[in-house]
Amino acid sequence: MAVALIVGVGPGLSTSLARRCAKEGMQVAVAARREPVALAKEVGGRSFACDASDPADVDAMFDKVNGDLGTPDFVVFNPSMRVPGLITDIDPAAVKQALMVSVFGGFLVGQAAAKAMASRGSGAIFFTGASASVKGYPTSAAFAMGKFGLRGLAQSMARELAPKGIHVAHFVIDGGIARYDGANGRGQREDDSLLDPDAIADSYWHLYQQHRSSWTWELEVRPWVENF
Repeated sequence: MAVALIVGVGPGLSTSLARRCAKEGMQVAVAARREPVALAKEVGGRSFACDASDPADVDAMFDKVNGDLGTPDFVVFNPSMRVPGLITDIDPAAVKQALMVSVFGGFLVGQAAAKAMASRGSGAIFFTGASASVKGYPTSAAFAMGKFGLRGLAQSMARELAPKGIHVAHFVIDGGIARYDGANGRGQREDDSLLDPDAIADSYWHLYQQHRSSWTWELEVRPWVENF
């Protein structure tokens, strides 16, 4: 069975990705700062507590996944951190932490995934970006710095790893993502101004299945009512 590892699990996109991968017959591992036990139980997978900005945590997570499930075939990096505020007011320490999560964490997970996949010569590493990956908004400097950096990491990795059989892709999620209401899985998803997380997961799965002769390195998705 193929193995999927989703890092930075929350109630929206990550949950949809975990469910989709399980539905497609993959073994699923999910990770977050607070171990996502309930989601792992739902999809019949494994859960891990991991601070993506901590090298020791990331190494330990990959050691466990590699040992218990096997080398991941599909790794998704989702974590990010926002520090809203005017450039003259935001706390430098908070900005540093945001960059550690969004960029350094992406580097650590991407590096560990690449090392695990390299000897096999196959695999996919996907990074979740945002509108801020390509547009810096007022009072959102820290978030833009993190997402711009993550996009650069993904682009560099895509060029370096594609010849080695590893598909690297970056997703620009241009808009807010609906969250599940916990009761019937709908809730906010009825709002057309928000992206349906199941629909985004469909796009991730489409890229994961792409033949290597036509790999996509970046995909931008947005609601049909979103301005761009």
